[in-house]
Formats: sequence, C-alpha cells, structure tokens
Amino acid sequence: MKGQKISLYAILGGVLVIGTVLGMQIQSAMSEDNTLQQLQKLEEAYSKITKNYVEDVDTSDLVDDAIEGMLGGLDPHSVYIDATQMRRVRENFNASFDGIGISYEWTEGAEDLDTLTVLQPLPGGPSEEVGLMAGDRIIEVDGSTTLGWEQKDVNENLKGPRGTQVDIVVKRPYYPGLLSFTITRDKIPLHTVEPAYMVDSQTGYIKLNRFAASTGDEVNQALRQLKGEGMQRLILDLRGNVGGYMDMAIRVSDEFLPAGDMIVYTKSRHARFNGEYRATSAGQFEKQPVIVLIDEYSASASEIVAGALQDHDRGLIVGLRSFGKGLVQRQFPLPDGSVLQMTTSRYYTPSGRLIQTPYENGETDDYYAQHRDRVGNNDLSVVDMQRFVEEVPDSLKYETTGGRTVFGGGGIMPDFVIPSDTTGALLRVVIARSLDMNYVRSYIERTPELREEWGDRPWDFINEYEVTDEFVDGFFDYAREEESRLQIAADATFETDDDLYTLSTAQVEAGDVSLRTRLKASMARRLFGIGYWHPVIRDIDDTFQEAMGLWPEAKDLAVN
Repeated sequence: MKGQKISLYAILGGVLVIGTVLGMQIQSAMSEDNTLQQLQKLEEAYSKITKNYVEDVDTSDLVDDAIEGMLGGLDPHSVYIDATQMRRVRENFNASFDGIGISYEWTEGAEDLDTLTVLQPLPGGPSEEVGLMAGDRIIEVDGSTTLGWEQKDVNENLKGPRGTQVDIVVKRPYYPGLLSFTITRDKIPLHTVEPAYMVDSQTGYIKLNRFAASTGDEVNQALRQLKGEGMQRLILDLRGNVGGYMDMAIRVSDEFLPAGDMIVYTKSRHARFNGEYRATSAGQFEKQPVIVLIDEYSASASEIVAGALQDHDRGLIVGLRSFGKGLVQRQFPLPDGSVLQMTTSRYYTPSGRLIQTPYENGETDDYYAQHRDRVGNNDLSVVDMQRFVEEVPDSLKYETTGGRTVFGGGGIMPDFVIPSDTTGALLRVVIARSLDMNYVRSYIERTPELREEWGDRPWDFINEYEVTDEFVDGFFDYAREEESRLQIAADATFETDDDLYTLSTAQVEAGDVSLRTRLKASMARRLFGIGYWHPVIRDIDDTFQEAMGLWPEAKDLAVN
C-alpha cells in the first residue's frame, strides 16, 4: 500500500490544523505566468501515458504516484495520504472508533502462521461485557479462520459500525474446548492520557501518548483528579509523544500558563495562515512546580508544550533533545477521500525559536537518516553542556521570560540532559528479543490463579508483589531452552552470533534488579493494562528518577 511509505512523524507528528479547506480556484493559485501551461503539460503527459503505454495502466495508481512525486519535492512533512490510510488516521486522532474493544497482539500459531491474541479487553467495552479475557486466542471470526491474519484483516472484520454483530470463537489457555461469543460492536474510546496517578503524597504524574481530539478534556480531568488527591507538583511525561492536533497542544499548555502568555505563533507567506495563540484564564495548574520529560521522539505538539513552558520559565524540561518538527500542516481533502497534508506555515515558541530541524526540499530520506543517526549517537543530547553552550552561535540563543538562555536550531534542548541508554547488557538482550513479554505471557496463561488473586487489585499488585527467585529461574530456563537465544558463561563478554546472545555471569548478576523490575512491569501491563506498566518501570527509569531529584530547581521556576 502506498500509504505505508509515509513516515510515522509525517502523519502522527503532523501538527494538524482543525478545519476543512473546501476548495480553491485554479486562477487564485497561479503565482507565475506559466502555471496554466504547466498544468496543461501535466494533463498531456497523463493522456499520452494512458493511451500509448505498452500495458494497461491503473489510472488511480498513476495519479497517486504523480501527487506523491509533487509532494516529494517539498519538505519532509508534506505527504499524500490515500483514502484507506486516512480513515485510520482519523480514527487515531478522533480518539474513538467502532469495534469490539480489545487491545491485541500477534502470537505464533499453527503452521508458523500468526494468530490474534487478546492482550486486554478494553474496560467497559463490548468484549469485556460478553466475557472475553486476556490471553484468549481468536481462531475464527464469522465462520472463517484467523490463522495468518494481518492488520488489514483485523480492520476489515472486527471493526465496523456500532450496533452490528460479529461471531468469534476463541481458544482459552488451559480451558478444554472452544468458546463462542457474539459481540455487538460499539464506540470504543482511545485514551491519550495513560496513566495519571500519584507518585507520592504530593507528586502527580501524567503520561500523554499523543494529542488527539479528546486530549484537552483528558488532561483537564486528570489534573482535577490529581489535585483532589493532594497533588502539589506534577511530572508531565511527553517522551515518545510524536504529536497531533495543534489546538490540543495549546489547550494543554493553557493549563499551566497565566492569561495572556504567548503559547505559540505561526508564520507563513500567506497571511491567512499566520496566527498567535495565547493562554486564557482557564488554567488549573498555573503556579505549582512542573517538570516536563521529553526525548528524541517527542515531536510537534509535544514541542509546542515543552517550548511554551520552557520559554515562560514555567516548567523544568528534563531528558533528551526533542525531535525538532516546527512545521504546521493543513489537510486538503480530495474527491476520493484522500488528503494532501501540506505544510502551510512554521511555528515558533514564545521566545522566537524556530525549532524545526534543518532540511533540504526533496531530501526526505536524508532528513530521517539524520534523526536516526542522532538517536543512535545521542548527538548533542549527552555532550558536555558547557561545551555546547560555548559552541552554539549567538543566532541560536534566545532568552526566556526570566532571562535564562535557551537554544534553537532543531528541537527543544532540555534544561537538564539525562542520557537515555544506561541499560545493562542483560536488559539489552531481554528488550531486543522481547523475552520478558513472551515469558510473562506464557507464565500467566499457565497460572490462572495469578489473575484470580490480583485481577481486581492492581495497586496492591504494584505495591506488594515480588518477583521470586523461582520466577527468575523459570525465565532463564525459557530464554535458554525455548528461545534458544541466550547462553551464560562465567568468563564470557557480551556478544551476539546469529541471534545467539552470550552473557557473563557477572553481567547477569549486575542486571538482576532491572530484570525483576521489567518482568513485574510486563506482568502488570498484561494483567491490568498499559497504564500500570509505568508505576512499576519507573524504579529503573533513569530520567524519571533524576527528575524526582530536581524539584528544588522546578520550585524556583514556579516561585519566580
């Protein structure tokens, strides 16, 4: 599918402007005398190809290729989205869809073909209501096998208009026989705040995974909830958040800034695309200390929030330099449901920073390769900050409201840079091969009493459950024998050979605490949902732990 060539950052990270462009007169788009001549040239080329090419031509593909070619010569975030992919994009950002309400994963089935497995029935959804459970393997849908299904099969068969029904057959682990369910599809919300909870008696935590249509209301509700539980300071985690709707970034920023403060402004060669966006008096958390966590994947709308809070000295920014996407896209619908998502302006932080990473028009591959290299090498994110400050040109230095120096040139540079990859050799192996996820899945499947004991007590599990030595031994047996990808030797050094990982006993011992924490986090995620991963994994999250030691600095910003 053509749409699969589009980068995640180009779509999900696109700062989408709410509103629909209904149409444009060709004459008004003409900026040069030869515009009409060029359009006629394009039309003639299309006609000659369709009439004279040696084989039949799919005219739909031909037009799609032409549009992609035109946009391919522009910036990296101007893209063509075909009608099928556009439906999925709308679902993601409308924050809901119609379906049966499950999160799922692919597991290996018969004949080495993947099968669909329920990770979690979504709370309050139709699958939970009929009794579907985590671990159920969906083997039939409406009388047809699901063996070898792909993502498109899920979209075509499980999603559908609310009120319609679908018959499924599942194999439940350690249950004799098969189970049949008739599920009535319904509206399924997609939450963007996951989770929001109290870290301690005064510290709230909100993890925001994207900026969709519901984000403003979700953050507002989360702040009310946490304030009601005694929150006096907040960690806002935007790591991995590649962006979304610009107006939702403005609403989130507004919660922390006093009325009148500039949040972001946009500039374009077209006056109609220029704008200034300021805070209102509606903020719930305008004076208390705030720490914002960002990383290399925080982009677009995430950078609007981080940049606004940093420029107004309203929040302490901690982590790694963000992605650097400062281009604003509008969507121009086409008759068949496809969309031109095209850059119409650039956005600037309140201090005047354009944080877009430099690019050359038409060099999209080089643009993303540059980002991949930066992530792999940590680039400016972990260098000595003093040396960085000395080397950055004055043209890229800006001042915050309180007179602090901040930097432009691509992305938001944190106030405190925390190196991201301090993971030991053992955990690198575990993460690379998803050994923890696979082992925990099989363990929970064969230990139904675990769900019976803890199933409705997630916070008791988080606070009380301990990973035993027996559990860890079982994990290593699994990694050695069933996966056949791990060897441990007394005098080994970390090495790989054809997917076989060899670790020393010293490396295994050094990674013991991290391994136990990750195994427990994987169990919490599988038993209770993704929101319960974070309260466990924070114990080995270096960025989170160091941020918790920076409250004096965050408090100084709030007071001043």
